[in-house]
Amino acid sequence: MAEHRVPPTPNNFHVWFNYTLGTPPVLKRAIDILIGNKRKFDAQTNREIYESYVGSKATDEAVAYEVSQQLHSVMASAKQFLTTAIADNRTQMAAINDVTERTEAGVDPKQLIESLMGELAKATTRATKLEVSFVEKSRELATIRDSLVKSEERAKTDTLTGLPNRRALEEFFRKAQLAAMEQDDPVSALLIDIDHFKRFNDEFGHGVGDQVLRLMARVLREAVRDIDLPARYGGEELIVILPNAGLTTAATIAERIRRLVAECHISRRSTGEALPGITISIGVAQFQGGESMSDLIERCDRALYQAKKTGRNRVVTEAELVPEQQVAG
Repeated sequence: MAEHRVPPTPNNFHVWFNYTLGTPPVLKRAIDILIGNKRKFDAQTNREIYESYVGSKATDEAVAYEVSQQLHSVMASAKQFLTTAIADNRTQMAAINDVTERTEAGVDPKQLIESLMGELAKATTRATKLEVSFVEKSRELATIRDSLVKSEERAKTDTLTGLPNRRALEEFFRKAQLAAMEQDDPVSALLIDIDHFKRFNDEFGHGVGDQVLRLMARVLREAVRDIDLPARYGGEELIVILPNAGLTTAATIAERIRRLVAECHISRRSTGEALPGITISIGVAQFQGGESMSDLIERCDRALYQAKKTGRNRVVTEAELVPEQQVAG
């Protein structure tokens, strides 16, 4: 931490302790990528690492505790309402029994009707109050439900790009993997790296680098299909999982993404100065039955490495890997 000038905060200690342990491996890989690109571990970078790889569990626990407390309050109120309703029901039954007994004793019918109407009016008033209380608590339950939905969305979203994060990626891949094995549908993945991304940070500042990442996120959303999942993988790397897409289809989508990015133009927001164009390299691989997500991404990574080694700004599929790369992998 001292070597990379990481402030000794509790959250940063948590992150780098896990990094030295190598768990989870994706955290170590993400930090290694940042170190390799000589990325400064400023406050924003440290916060993103913590939120993406460590903090989600703590957030989940805090949300779960808060929701538990809210539900406890609502359930206690519901129990009180039911107890009151049962007591009211007993009171009403006793009153009706009393009227019945008085009817048999020959009491003036007018008095009996007034008495019965009075009890029914009381019952109606109590029922109305209970209904209002139940409606209020139903609103509270709806609020809790919405809070849970929003918390789940935040826990699965990268704070910088707005793309799904690794947690959402892993969940999506598990479903796609299961569908692929059960229905024999192809699944492919694209691993995308922004060419010379370090230059944007070093020459123009991390604000411009962040602008590039947000631009990439927008292009991915527009370029992929509704059934696909684009996500931030780590640092300047992004990934797309493509259900129902074989290697050829995936390569076509990758080429469309590459072309769209190359056509983009960005400028410095503060001055309007035109900035260098953006290009990307993409590695493409198709899921093989029984393998893990890390196995699939490893082949994407080898294809991505070859794309960068052979000039960048290109798409390479696993079928194009040269023999040395296949052996090295």
